[in-house]
Amino acid sequence: MIHKLLIVTLVATVLSACGGLLPPNEPTVSATPPVMVEPSQRPLPQPINNEYLPEPADENFSREEISIDSADLLIMESDPIQVALVLQGTLSTACNHLRVVASPPDEENRIQVEAYSVINPAETCLAAIEPFDINIGLGSFPSGHYSVFVNDELAGEFDA
Repeated sequence: MIHKLLIVTLVATVLSACGGLLPPNEPTVSATPPVMVEPSQRPLPQPINNEYLPEPADENFSREEISIDSADLLIMESDPIQVALVLQGTLSTACNHLRVVASPPDEENRIQVEAYSVINPAETCLAAIEPFDINIGLGSFPSGHYSVFVNDELAGEFDA
C-alpha cells in the first residue's frame, strides 16, 4: 500500500514539474501569430470617462456659451500615449450644466472639441459665476501629429 502511494506521489510530482494537465476550462495557447490591424481599420478614438457628454433631456434645455479661461493638453507617457484636455472656465449660473463633445480626428488630424452649457428654461436660477476645472480624456491615437481645437480655438498640438 505504501509502495502504491509512493508511486502515485512520484507521478504527481513529475506531472506538476512538467506543467501537468490543463483544467478542462483552461484555454490553450495557439501557435498562430496575432493578426495585425491596419491603421485604417482601427476604431476611432472616443472620449474617455466623459461625464459631460450631451444627454437625451438636453433637447428640452437652452444652449448657452461658456467662458473658457484656459484649455491645455495633458500628455501621459504611456504606450500608446494617452491625451487629456484640461479645461478651466466659468458657467453663468449654478443651474447651467457643462457639456463637452470631442470629435474623432479629421483627415488633417484635427480634433474638434465643442464645449458649452445647457440650462432648463423653466428653472429659476440666480446669476452667479460658477467656475469649473475639468479633465476630459481624449484617448490614444495612431502615429501622427494632431491639433486640438476647443470651440474653434487652438488648444494645443501633440505627436503620437
